[in-house]
Amino acid sequence: MDTKTLLQRALNLEHLSIEEGVFLFENAKTSELMYVGHRLRMTHRPDNVVSWIIDRNSNTTNVCIANCKFCNFYRRPGHEESYITDIETYKKKIEETFEYGGEQLLLQGGHHPDLGLQYYCDLFRELKSLYPNLKLHALGPPEIAHITKLEGTSHLEVLTALKEAGLDSLPGAGAEILNDRVRRLISKGKCGGDEWLEIMRVAHSIDLTTSATMMFGHIETNYERMEHLVRLREIQDLKPEGAKGFIAFIPWPFMDEDTILKKIKRARNTCTGDEYIRMIAMSRIMLPNVKNIQASWLTVGKKIAQTCLHAGANDFGSIMIEENVVSAAGAAFRFTANGIQEAIRESGYEPRLRNQQYEYREIPSHMKQQSLDHETMIVD
Repeated sequence: MDTKTLLQRALNLEHLSIEEGVFLFENAKTSELMYVGHRLRMTHRPDNVVSWIIDRNSNTTNVCIANCKFCNFYRRPGHEESYITDIETYKKKIEETFEYGGEQLLLQGGHHPDLGLQYYCDLFRELKSLYPNLKLHALGPPEIAHITKLEGTSHLEVLTALKEAGLDSLPGAGAEILNDRVRRLISKGKCGGDEWLEIMRVAHSIDLTTSATMMFGHIETNYERMEHLVRLREIQDLKPEGAKGFIAFIPWPFMDEDTILKKIKRARNTCTGDEYIRMIAMSRIMLPNVKNIQASWLTVGKKIAQTCLHAGANDFGSIMIEENVVSAAGAAFRFTANGIQEAIRESGYEPRLRNQQYEYREIPSHMKQQSLDHETMIVD
């Protein structure tokens, strides 16, 4: 193997093997990976646009029995700080999101032992009846697996019922690393890698658009990182003709502040800015069938995320009016609507507001810009 040949094959949109991906990641220069990553980005998105979105990441509940060792957000059933969000709270959050110019609620929660399919179907129907224009980017494969287990039914039946109740798209939550050696050590209570991927395959079969993620930089090997990317690529290859499947891929480094994983497994976030940029480029190289790659400014900050726009990323994600899970583990960066657009312009690109389907939309004239520029939302 040599890096020059592998990089040329990547430019030809060939599918590299796990071993070839590891060789490139460990041997190619960062500048080489960035160059190829950017060339591939321009193949998939041949314009000078970097997209962004306004949405809110709210939680149905913080009760969870999965016991993930990297999560500071969850509470056990019966804990004094446990909650299930009520409809009045949702109404306040959604109306505020609309005022800020957003149209989407990224709605997730924990593996609550008492919340089954009927609960989520009733919730989605009520939210859509109150707000017909609301987009629900909700739950994730581990929650689908949990609901399926509670109901004793199939992934297809659960996803079909949720789609009929108003689910618009499925986030790529809970992927972490799609290798069961890793999953047994960091998130034993969640579904395994095979089930995560199968749920996404089924979602694509009923034309539910999904995204995919990877949380890296803890106890996984470089081989397991590349395996993760190859497994996603294989599922994307199976999507029906005309379906979007994985519309985007978002990698982010493990945030370790006060996590059990750091205390017990001595896993620390050692991901440098250079390593994150290399992973963005490798995401482009290993996923030639996924059009959009998002830079996670929330976890790496403005400057590194800007550099990623020249290494394969074409999306800057959301200003995140609200986000509770990753922030609870130490992610402290914030952006305003003006700030995220300025950061994109500084990088030499045109910022364009998008929806979850990666379609550009105009910035609403009614946006409460002053609220978005509140002093608590700081740009690094």
